[in-house]
Amino acid sequence: MGPNTTIAEGAGKSLGSVQSEQRLYRKVTARLIPFLFVCYILSYVDRVNVGFAKLQMQQGLGMSDTVFGAGMGIFFIGYFVFEVPCNMILQRVGARLWIGPIMIVWGLVSSSFMFVRTLLVFYLLRFLLGVVESGFFPGVVLYLTFWYPGKYRARMVAAFMSAIALSGALGGPVAGWIMAEVSNVGGLTGWQWLFVLEGIPSVLVGIVAMFYLDDGPQQAEWLPPAEREFLAQRIAEDEAIKRRRGYFHHTLADAFKSPQVWLLCLVYFGIMMGNYFVSFWMPQLIKDAFSRDPWQIGIISMIPWGFGALAMIYWGHHSDITGERPWHLASALVVAVFFLVLSGLQGMPCVLGIAILAFATAGIMSSISTFWALPTGILSGPAAAVGIAWINSIGNLGGFVSPYMVGSIRDKTSNPIYPALVVATACSIAALLVLVVTRKQNRSQATA
Repeated sequence: MGPNTTIAEGAGKSLGSVQSEQRLYRKVTARLIPFLFVCYILSYVDRVNVGFAKLQMQQGLGMSDTVFGAGMGIFFIGYFVFEVPCNMILQRVGARLWIGPIMIVWGLVSSSFMFVRTLLVFYLLRFLLGVVESGFFPGVVLYLTFWYPGKYRARMVAAFMSAIALSGALGGPVAGWIMAEVSNVGGLTGWQWLFVLEGIPSVLVGIVAMFYLDDGPQQAEWLPPAEREFLAQRIAEDEAIKRRRGYFHHTLADAFKSPQVWLLCLVYFGIMMGNYFVSFWMPQLIKDAFSRDPWQIGIISMIPWGFGALAMIYWGHHSDITGERPWHLASALVVAVFFLVLSGLQGMPCVLGIAILAFATAGIMSSISTFWALPTGILSGPAAAVGIAWINSIGNLGGFVSPYMVGSIRDKTSNPIYPALVVATACSIAALLVLVVTRKQNRSQATA
């Protein structure tokens, strides 16, 4: 291998005529992404189905919007506390022995919500669900860095995270049907059946994950040795590029010392404020504006979530094709801000109101799909495990602040513009911080 030949080029030669790079990554993607996609749908459904359960559960338990918003958000306190150690464990024990078992446990915890009778039990179970789920999402983002170099990462994260939007598109009608049609069967209310029936699939898929997932390319027996070596060398090349550009962070301490990591925490906090405003409160927004029937609410919610899924996949792919990250992320947030404000205006015709929710959801989802290409591009090794988890931990505190603030504001005023403005402001600040945090990277790339 000559002095000007990269590791990846050498790996490509060693791969010979077995497969092109693009075909190999399509093969890896076909194996990993659909399964992880299903896992994330189940994770997100079990996390946010409380938003649909609220339509019946709140009245039955006599909770105010403030109290219920705090209960929805307390999930993220447990998430925050345990996310970093969970990601460190995944890097040590591997995906096979980590992702599957936590899916089994969170499915059991989710089904346990059927026993909620008091506010204290509601809060405890939401906290416990956050603890259990804290090891999943950042673990998968870290896991994808074991397989994909930076140039593929935004589209892979977008494909994986489009499960958020699809879980809303599919979960809404399913939740609406369960609550409308299965209520009082066996002496259980509709919201109780919702938790039971949506927790069981997580347990079953978690069992499958323990046998299906490989810890990395080197353990993938479904790939020939030459292809395993190619993938490993591609990742090594990616690490070398990070070092050459001067923003490489490898050790555990690097993750906490980097100003970029802390700014990315704030960016993700703003994004999550918008995300969980949409995720938790969309059923209520639709109920207030369009329909009180759970089935109709579920059907209507498919439209913004389906549009958001298509938008985030397209935007993540476009970001990878162009190689540009900051403006893709910032522009998606600007779209979200504009339509979040419009979503708070009263008296909208039904079709226009749904279209506004669709574009607000698309902006939020597209920002998520491009965001994770930034931290995975500057972190490696132990710093990646800790940094990804730390960014996700701090960012997801927005999932606590957003529902609590929105619930509190809704109890004080019936005008939906005020919570919409609060969330839109958080997304605006995130858009500005994106450009701040990426200045060093832009200068480094220009001189690389």
